[in-house]
Amino acid sequence: MPPAATPVPTPDREGARGGPRRARDPRLLAPAVAGPLTAAVFVLATALARSHPLGPYTRNVVDLGQQYLPYHAYWRAFLLGDTHGDAFLNWNSGFGAGFLGDIGTYLSSPFSLLVVLFPADRPELALYVVTVLKIAAAGAAMAALLIRLRPADRTGPWPLAALLGAAYALSGWTFNHGASVPMWLDGLIAFPLICLVAEWARAGRRPVLGPLVVALAWTANFYTAYMATLGAALFLAVRLFTTGPGGSAEADPGTTAGAGAPAAGSAAVPKVTARWRLAVLLRAGWTVGLGVGLAAPLVLVVFSGTKYADPTPETVFAPASWAELFGRFLPATANVDTPALSIGTPALLLALTLPFNRAVAPRVRLAWTALTVLVTLSLQWGPTHLLWHAGASPNGNPYRQTFVLSGLLLIAAWLSAAPGVPRPAALLGATALLGALALAARTSADIDAWSYPAAAAALLLALAALLLAARAGRSAASRVLPVAAAVVLLAAQAGEAAVSGMRTERQQRADVAWAPRIGPWQRAVAAEVARADAWPAYRTDPGPLPGGNEPLLLGGEGADAYSSLTTENTSRTLDSLGFGHYAKGRHPETLDNPVTDAIFSVGARIRSEPTGPVRQDAAPRGTATVTTTPVPPLVTVHPAGNATVDPEDSAFRNQELLLGSSVYALPAVRRTGTTLTARCPAGTEVWFWAPEYHGTAALAGGAPADFDGRPPAVRAPMRALGTVPAGGEVRVRLVPERASALPRQSVGCLDRARLAVAVARLTATGATEVTTTGHGLTAELPPGSTGVAVVAVPRATGWRCAAGDAAPVSARSHRGLLAVPLDGRATRVSCSFRPPGVRLGAAAGAAALLALLATALLARHRARRAGAGSHPGRQEFTGRPHEARSSGRNADYAPRRTGA
Repeated sequence: MPPAATPVPTPDREGARGGPRRARDPRLLAPAVAGPLTAAVFVLATALARSHPLGPYTRNVVDLGQQYLPYHAYWRAFLLGDTHGDAFLNWNSGFGAGFLGDIGTYLSSPFSLLVVLFPADRPELALYVVTVLKIAAAGAAMAALLIRLRPADRTGPWPLAALLGAAYALSGWTFNHGASVPMWLDGLIAFPLICLVAEWARAGRRPVLGPLVVALAWTANFYTAYMATLGAALFLAVRLFTTGPGGSAEADPGTTAGAGAPAAGSAAVPKVTARWRLAVLLRAGWTVGLGVGLAAPLVLVVFSGTKYADPTPETVFAPASWAELFGRFLPATANVDTPALSIGTPALLLALTLPFNRAVAPRVRLAWTALTVLVTLSLQWGPTHLLWHAGASPNGNPYRQTFVLSGLLLIAAWLSAAPGVPRPAALLGATALLGALALAARTSADIDAWSYPAAAAALLLALAALLLAARAGRSAASRVLPVAAAVVLLAAQAGEAAVSGMRTERQQRADVAWAPRIGPWQRAVAAEVARADAWPAYRTDPGPLPGGNEPLLLGGEGADAYSSLTTENTSRTLDSLGFGHYAKGRHPETLDNPVTDAIFSVGARIRSEPTGPVRQDAAPRGTATVTTTPVPPLVTVHPAGNATVDPEDSAFRNQELLLGSSVYALPAVRRTGTTLTARCPAGTEVWFWAPEYHGTAALAGGAPADFDGRPPAVRAPMRALGTVPAGGEVRVRLVPERASALPRQSVGCLDRARLAVAVARLTATGATEVTTTGHGLTAELPPGSTGVAVVAVPRATGWRCAAGDAAPVSARSHRGLLAVPLDGRATRVSCSFRPPGVRLGAAAGAAALLALLATALLARHRARRAGAGSHPGRQEFTGRPHEARSSGRNADYAPRRTGA
């Protein structure tokens, strides 16, 4: 049987203390190589897919183009002081929306700060670089964890740790999910880092750094950090079951005879007890609790924001078929509805050798095999599905936690391969398992034409590399074979990852929604917005472009907003007025309607068109023109009275109620087959409102208008169809693409003259001057104003308002907008926004900081006492690593027999 691979020399005492050999420390080499290797392979996959910035095709698929790209563009402007709002409030989106929760959801990763290094017109390049660096950091973090899973006097082969670290960061989850949802990549980094924190807790080390690492992970993205923390808890449980302090062999009574004997000259191995394990769990819990507490100022704001966010329809979890699950272990598969489990065939082969590898201690084999199997099964069971997702089944992409399983599989691969090349029996068993898995996946719809060929080629290369490594172990004089083995294994793993990434990107472009690259069209619109913007005198709406979140990307102050924290009141209020939405209500879109423009003080509107087809492989070109219209100020005065709207009634009537004037003729509508008939005053504008309608509608003799209603995800906005002819007869021809209900009042005829009178009245009685700050607004009113001052901002929890010198109180609502009662004496109203949860979060963060300082002082005091009480030749285990050394053996591995 092949012996173990030649061990990598451990740095001598001088190198370990920071001398000239420190740079050759495997604990540094593994992550230092894994990071660049990961980045190189990911960039190669992008180039092979011909994706921007290394090719002509857009990468802006689904939320990457609709959320993360606009948010990062806005983040750059915010960091450089070029926005109207501050960290509490974003004046650009949704007619004024909370921003701190969005920071905690999308932008709080330290990597996001790098956007300031890129030009304003290159947000795609900035986001791509941020994505690459996050993925590289995940690879380096996993390599750092793997190389530390063996004691310092028996360090595993760092090239293998680097390769497996890169395999973790280049898993199918990364290409299929993480690369297009960059905020989740922080969880990919967090899992190995929090596992390292668990190792420190097990060894009683780094009581201050541990909570800081947890805090950084939870601040960067608490959603995936929660999953990473849950995975790290499972990691720690298995480590406590299989190893003791310092990785001592006594922790595993199941090892073969002699495994527990101390190495010659070493200190006695500390005894593992239930008390020690309990102490480790308490340390780990304290560490995580402190870290989460330090992140509370952001986490609690996001958590509070979800309470007021527009609720998405309840989702019932439906597990993937077993053929689909097994198929996702293969490369070049992509599907957001099944778990992305591919870690590369060579790495998977090594992981599958663990159950058969007799070089690994029996307890370790059993524990890690059981853990990976149970976590795999947990993906498919409803209660554990909810546990992984913090109690709420997500809408879309139900396997977001899969990166944790990828990490566990790669830890298993490391534990099996780090002692040396697995023996033939283990390789044969793993190959048989891999073949059975591939056979069971043959009916999966996710299998790509490249999946089996790529897996087969990588498997053959991996077996060849392992054969070369085994031969190198028999010949101590050979230096070529180990290098050749490493090169072949690298080619197998990296080549398959690059092919898998290339195919995944191409499949995503073909199968899911996408937005075009940023180009001359968007720049033309941004230029017009900059020229027209006069905030807060009026709002400037950049209009709709392919993608979404245009006010964040291009400037202005429009209705369009796409956030997981879009408030229910914002969504319902805009729906009731005829606005459309995507994402089940969390993405309100702009509405080009003169009545709502008057209500929300949209005085400048950009209308633009592409000058050619909008394609995936080119940045679009287009024209942009600005139209200015007299509108009332942001703060207007209305009579006190009924302050509610009915979202299921008539959007036309709801507009009139907020405007305070009747401006529509609302005729009785008769439907005969696919034709609607009504009568309106000649010369008025015909508007059609059918939020659930999917098809086209056209006024007789006019051009058809598209409606894309697909409830509950998509709601179609109100649209103009043309002018009422001289006879006053309105005939609307419908061409539906699916059966859909129409509202009772689907047709309204707008009288522009009446609207002009209403605008003039609101302007005369409204604010004479409006000033805004980062998260506040002040308006001067005409003397003697009575009734209610209405601020053209959707009411959300956190707004506080006051009239005159009165104390601010929670803002009232007037048909969904901010309202301040007036008594005729006050000539000024003011409102300010404070995100819900920010005070509680700040208090929790301060308490955690004090607890961390106390922990640091206590640790320093104990270290001093330990140093004062130590005597040469005497060692006692007290839970601190410098007082207990490893026996020189590791419970993770059974000793190899001489000559094996």
